[in-house]
Order: sequence, then C-alpha cells, then structure tokens
Amino acid sequence: MKRVITISREFGSGGREFARRLADRLEIAYYDREIITELAKRTNLAEGYINSLNEQRPAPLFPITVGHTFSPVTDVMWTQQNNVFIEQTNLLKELAEKSDCVIVGRCADHILRDFSPLRIRLYADMGSRIERCKAREEQNVKLSDREYRQKINEIDKGRAKYYQFYTGKRWDDGLNYDLLINTTGKDIKQLAEYFAQIMKD
Repeated sequence: MKRVITISREFGSGGREFARRLADRLEIAYYDREIITELAKRTNLAEGYINSLNEQRPAPLFPITVGHTFSPVTDVMWTQQNNVFIEQTNLLKELAEKSDCVIVGRCADHILRDFSPLRIRLYADMGSRIERCKAREEQNVKLSDREYRQKINEIDKGRAKYYQFYTGKRWDDGLNYDLLINTTGKDIKQLAEYFAQIMKD
C-alpha cells in the first residue's frame, strides 16, 4: 500500500507550505490546487466555484441524508455540489493508489481512511496566523489585524462546516488526526525538514 499523508490546517497556520515542503523532502507527489484543476475538467465547472465549495457547507438547511429539498434551486445546487464531492472522492482515491503522496485538505483524511493515511493537522495562535497572512499578502491588498482576524475566522468556520457535513466529525477534534503540530512562532521550512527526517528514519 502506498504512503499517504493528509494535511488539515487552520487558515494561516502554514499548512500548505508545510505540505509542499514535506512532499519535496520525501520526494513524493504533492496535491493541492491540482485537485481543483482536475475536478474542473471532470465536472465542467469553474475552478473558483469548486474551490469555494471546500469552504462552505452544501445545502445549509438540510443534512446530507436528505435527497430532495422544498426548493428546486436549492435542490439543483445540492445535486451539483454532491456530484463534485463524489468526483473529488474518486479522484483522491485514484491519486492515493497511483503513488506515495501528500494531500492538502478536502476531507482527505476521512475519504482515504481505508489507505491508513498519516493524518496531520497544523494549528497556531491568532497572532501568528495574522503575521503569516501579512507576509504573503499582495502589494495592493492591505488589511488591518481586525480584518485578517475576521477573514481567518470566516474561512475556518466554512471549512469546519464542510468537514462536518461530509464526515459527521468535528474538523478541530484532535482524535481525528495522528499528529498535531503547533506552528505558532515556528519556521515552516525547519518544521517540514524535521518531520521529513523523522519519517525517513
């Protein structure tokens, strides 16, 4: 069975950079935005739309067990969103079967549970997350600490709802993961190299 590592991360905790560097050091495949691009091809939907689905709960008024709603518009949206998740599930399993890999987000820890993945979650305090966001902000985008805090909380809230909707579990429950990494005040490159070395030994 292939080695599969899944990365769950709070927004601004450095999860994406950690995942990419870890994959590089282990010399295995890395999948993140590539998944969105492939899903767009398979579903004929815009990449931006598919990416947004990972940060919100589909059909917010109805649980996943409900097949139809009282609103035709909501029903169409739910069907479309559910189809994307099904394609995402199929794609993640294909990638995990193909080669050793690191996969970021997208309920991969749950979807790939039969592959016995190493499930890693990164988190950090709010101050550290705001500083990371500032360090990578574009020149024409200047947000205050308050605005960053609001953005971070909104994104994390959406990710939590999406995760709970499709897995039935809490996104922030440490029992869902094998390794929790606090990145507060830490250098992501050094962290990735450290854990890569442990995994190689």
